[in-house]
Amino acid sequence: MKKHNYSAGPCILPQEVFEKSAQAILNFNNSDLSILEISHRSKDFVAVMDEARALVLELLGLEGKGYQALFLAGGASLEFLMVPYNLMKTDGKAAYLDTGTWASNAIKEAKHFGETIIVGSSKEQNYNHIPKGFAIPEDASYFHCTSNNTIFGTQMKSFPTTNVPVVCDMSSDIFSRTLDFSKFDLIYAGAQKNMGPAGATLVVVKEEILGKSGRYIPSMLDYEKHIKAESMYNTPPVFPIYASLLTLQWLKNLGGIAAIEKINEAKANLLYAEIDRNPLFKGTAAVEDRSIMNATFLLNDEIHAPIFDKMWKEAGISGLSGHRSVGGYRASMYNALPLESVQLLVDVMKELEAKI
Repeated sequence: MKKHNYSAGPCILPQEVFEKSAQAILNFNNSDLSILEISHRSKDFVAVMDEARALVLELLGLEGKGYQALFLAGGASLEFLMVPYNLMKTDGKAAYLDTGTWASNAIKEAKHFGETIIVGSSKEQNYNHIPKGFAIPEDASYFHCTSNNTIFGTQMKSFPTTNVPVVCDMSSDIFSRTLDFSKFDLIYAGAQKNMGPAGATLVVVKEEILGKSGRYIPSMLDYEKHIKAESMYNTPPVFPIYASLLTLQWLKNLGGIAAIEKINEAKANLLYAEIDRNPLFKGTAAVEDRSIMNATFLLNDEIHAPIFDKMWKEAGISGLSGHRSVGGYRASMYNALPLESVQLLVDVMKELEAKI
């Protein structure tokens, strides 16, 4: 490993994915053609797309349950628009939980389509916790939440039980922990955290919720058209999808989501224990809502920042600086980050304590 990569995304991916992707750029499937130049209609890439979509449903435990997996483009930001376009009824309303920057951006888009009710928000506390005890209107077209808030280091540990369709932006914690994914009617996620390079977006949708909005939907924004075209309504982002397939294969071979969850919990527990023990540091997120993917923390005295920054950079750590909305530090511990990298960061934190 050249660097211990804590970047929030695009982020670290498994080493074997880098190696296989690099080989495919030179010669894909012994075709003497690059993955970057083959037709997306070719037999070789159709097989990639089919396997990737099937593997998504297998890993999430959604096979044979009425769901379709789509690989699209435009990132989660386009899904902020596509979700209300496809799901909010013309005379309806939608319910949103406001837990951070990306949830707020999703709310802004939904407001263009109809009444958008914010059922709970932690904005006044700079999104340092997940709102609890909120009520979802029974006549809402859907309820939207963000499972993990990358910038603020919070994560939903439970999800509400409701009769309305549940939509979740899982961009920064998809495939990281076991959940009953059948409780969600639509899941979307940008690839560049736990799946692959930026450029592909995963959408997993229960088909029965579609086609009920009562509005005209432009073809490129219509989930039903993308399902019918098997994620090839237009030229898909071929390379990001191929790299995502390799990552999904890596995850399956590791033992699936249950196996990676144990590793992720070990990483998070190790780092949070040091944040809480070390008198030089403090966490920014409410303890009960701490993310296992993104740990946000501060120095109690910023006077120590120059020496700490020098130490972690010299140790080969990259991408640790916090987002400007929070400041301090953000350790993004996605699936491919090894426990050894977290141990190194903890050692540097302890070394700083010894020096002060």
